[in-house]
Amino acid sequence: MDDKQQPLIEVYGHGGDVETAAAAFGRSAGDFLDYSANINPLGPPPGVVTALQEGMSAVIRYPDPGHRNFKERLAAELDTDTQCILVGNGAAECMALLLMGLQPGKVGVVDPCFSEYRELSSKFGSDICSVCGHPEQDWRADKADVLKLLARTDLLFLGQPNNPNGVQYSLEDIREFAACAEEEGTWLVLDEAFIDFIPLEDRQTLMPELQNYSRTIIVRSMTKFYAIPGLRLGYTVAHPNVIRKMAGKQVTWSVNGLALLAGEACLGSGREYEQHTLQLIGAEREQLIRGLRELGLDVTPGEANFLLIELPQPWTAETFQKEMGIRGVLVRSCAMYPGLGERHIRLAVKDADANGRLLVIISEVLGISLADAT
Repeated sequence: MDDKQQPLIEVYGHGGDVETAAAAFGRSAGDFLDYSANINPLGPPPGVVTALQEGMSAVIRYPDPGHRNFKERLAAELDTDTQCILVGNGAAECMALLLMGLQPGKVGVVDPCFSEYRELSSKFGSDICSVCGHPEQDWRADKADVLKLLARTDLLFLGQPNNPNGVQYSLEDIREFAACAEEEGTWLVLDEAFIDFIPLEDRQTLMPELQNYSRTIIVRSMTKFYAIPGLRLGYTVAHPNVIRKMAGKQVTWSVNGLALLAGEACLGSGREYEQHTLQLIGAEREQLIRGLRELGLDVTPGEANFLLIELPQPWTAETFQKEMGIRGVLVRSCAMYPGLGERHIRLAVKDADANGRLLVIISEVLGISLADAT
């Protein structure tokens, strides 16, 4: 954020900080419609709540430092070996362990991207190289630029789908990136934290063929799709040698027992919850895109549960965020993202009722009647 303005409510670099918002806008922390964090609007699967209630007696015991039950269920779900899985305190811990375990001198990022790629790399002493996506490609970078970046770095982070624009690279491109990583001796880290929000047939993932690429690593999150961000749970799938290096840097008991119980319950939640989520997000995303465009906002048509927006002039992310916050709605400013501008924001996709309220409030802020917009 060298030349970027100090953020209003993203003082820790992320959305969902309702405590900071409460202080900034003079409301209680629970009194916001939070569009700054991308969490499943259905909430956790019912079995998760039950598992947590029944498992409360276990808080008097240490959690399993090997995460064995959850790891075994996860391995069965992914059709892989437990030796290829590391469970972490959220996807962010997995990324930190990768950097500590692999110790890359140069880390590559493709802007705009998740801020932790840069933050963590800097904290652990890596130099950062970057290339930029293009608005006419929905903020994807040119394939040739990504390949060049792989050739001149030791590790490359790539969001799939990427945050904050929500788009995927094609499977053909990902395979080419993975092959290049093999040839160049670079680590390719595919951040698939939001891939569960994309229908299975549309996911561009190397997970089923990861055994073909010893230098490609996949990081996923359980907290977004299953709506358990307060518990922190994520995992890495990679070659056993990578997993061993990561595990050697992990603090014992970094993943708490309730998070592990919730993870097991999430995996056992069944297809109904997953299908309901996919149907809800798919339908509401398209509806929200239409509504936002009718209000004059430029929307990147992402595939995940969030949307990258460019506000009309003379609005900036800061002025818009203030007006929305005063009205009890939190939006994510993206003005501090390298590669984006002062008018970019990100909005989550929620249910029909919340999205309807959002559009009404945006129309009030912009001074545009919804009737005139349609």
